[in-house]
Amino acid sequence: MKHMLLGAVLAASLAAPAFSGDYMIMAPAAPGGGWDSTARAMQEVLQAEAISGSVQVQNVPGAGGTVGLAQFASSTSGDPSQLIVGGYVMVGAILTNESPVSLADVTPIARLTGEAVGIAVSASSPIQSINELVDMMKADPGSVSWAGGSAGGVDHITVGLLAKAAGVDPTKINYVAFSGGGEALAAILGNQVTVGISGVGEFLPQVEAGTMRMLAVSTAEKWVGTDAPTLKEAGYDVNVQNWRMVAAAPGLSADQKAAVAADIDKMVHSAGWKAILDSKGWANTYLAGAEFDAQLAAEIETTTAVLKDIGLVK
Repeated sequence: MKHMLLGAVLAASLAAPAFSGDYMIMAPAAPGGGWDSTARAMQEVLQAEAISGSVQVQNVPGAGGTVGLAQFASSTSGDPSQLIVGGYVMVGAILTNESPVSLADVTPIARLTGEAVGIAVSASSPIQSINELVDMMKADPGSVSWAGGSAGGVDHITVGLLAKAAGVDPTKINYVAFSGGGEALAAILGNQVTVGISGVGEFLPQVEAGTMRMLAVSTAEKWVGTDAPTLKEAGYDVNVQNWRMVAAAPGLSADQKAAVAADIDKMVHSAGWKAILDSKGWANTYLAGAEFDAQLAAEIETTTAVLKDIGLVK
C-alpha cells in the first residue's frame, strides 16, 4: 500500500508542470497602451505555455514610465518574481524628465518586439494624406494638435523628426501627451485633436473597423497590416521603429537573472508568443544577454542626440 501511495504521489508530481516561479509584471502606464498590451501578452503566454503558474499585471502610470520605474527600482531589489516592461519611450522619458532613476537601476533582460509608429486621423477628419497634414504644419505648426504617448517618447520624437524633415521648427509642434493609449484613442476618435500618433497595432483595429484612417508609418519599409505609405515614400527622411523590452528587479544574483532570462527565452520561442506577435502586428526583435546590453547603451546614446537635436533635451 505504501509503495502504491508513493507511486501515485510520484506520478502526480511528474505530471504537474515544473514552474520556475510566479511573476508580477509592472506596466508603467495606464491600461490600453503598448506597455500594458505587452505585459498582458506576456501574462497570457507565460501561463498558457506553463512557464509560470501565476502571472499578475500591475499598472503604474506617469511621466513616460519613470514613475513606475522609480517605484519598481526602490521596492523590488533582490526579488526575481518582479518584472517591468519598458522600451524606447522610457529611454526618452528618462532624459526629458531628468529622472533620477534610469534603466541602470534595474536588470535589463531582453528586447522583445519592434513596431512601426503610425500616424492616423479619425475617419471623419477632412485630412486625407500625410502631405495635407504636413502642409497644415508648415502653415501654422500650433494649429495641428498631436495626441501621442509620453513627452520625449518615441511618438514625440517621431513628430519632431517629421517636423524637422519638413522644414518646420520642431520646438513649435503642438504635442499632447497621454499616459495611456485608451485616452489618446478617445481624443482622436472624438476629434478633440487633429491627429494621433502611436504604435501601428494600437490603430489597426480602428482602421479595420472604418473609424480611423492611417496616413503614414514611420519605418523605412511598409508595415504588415496596412497599406499606408512610409514617411520616406511621402518625401520625408524619417525612419523610426519603436521597441519594447522587459527588465527584472535590481540586485539579483547571477543565477536568479539566468532563471528569469531562461523563462523569457522560452516565452519568445513559444507558439503562443508567435501567435500574439502575428495578431498584434509586432515584429520579433528578440535580443538578450550582452548583445542587448550593448544595444541598449547605443540606443540611449542615439536617443540623447535626437532629443537634443529636436529641442527636447538641452
